[in-house]
Amino acid sequence: MGRPRGFDEVEVIRSAALLFAERTYDGTSIDTLVACLGVHRNSLYKTFGSKRGLYLAALRRSVEHDVAPLIARVAEAVDPVQALRAALAAPIEGVGLDLLLLAAMERAPVDTEVAHIVNEAFVALDRAAAHSVGAGDPAESGILAMGLTSVILGLRMRARAGTTSADVDRAGDALAERLERI
Repeated sequence: MGRPRGFDEVEVIRSAALLFAERTYDGTSIDTLVACLGVHRNSLYKTFGSKRGLYLAALRRSVEHDVAPLIARVAEAVDPVQALRAALAAPIEGVGLDLLLLAAMERAPVDTEVAHIVNEAFVALDRAAAHSVGAGDPAESGILAMGLTSVILGLRMRARAGTTSADVDRAGDALAERLERI
């Protein structure tokens, strides 16, 4: 009989998500994971199988705990302006959209499982946004929702790249004000 696990798997996955969101998959070595997570290399491999296994667990956790609440706020919006404001006003808890965005750019093109997880999250955000768009034609609602989703994701990417929070907020407010006039 083996020794009981000496670490909290949920906490390791949460902490790994933060590392991957900060440093990217390729920028996070096994040595970094071992040092920062306080988990022995053998335990990491035994529990997750590989760095990729831990990454997938972290990405899934991030989508479930960080992205899903944002999607819920967007789904509750009655119009695109409210949806945009709800998404931009949402406090960034955990890794927010960061790990999802990095996964879309870095891993999805080379890993079909990551691509599937990312696409499912984007589709869920599109569906949530479609409720707020309210166009009569479902095809038009889908396209407008994708545009709204792209704005939300794009503003988060800008913030990640160094655009100040104040400038992101101003851009979101200006766009929301413009949408209100349409």
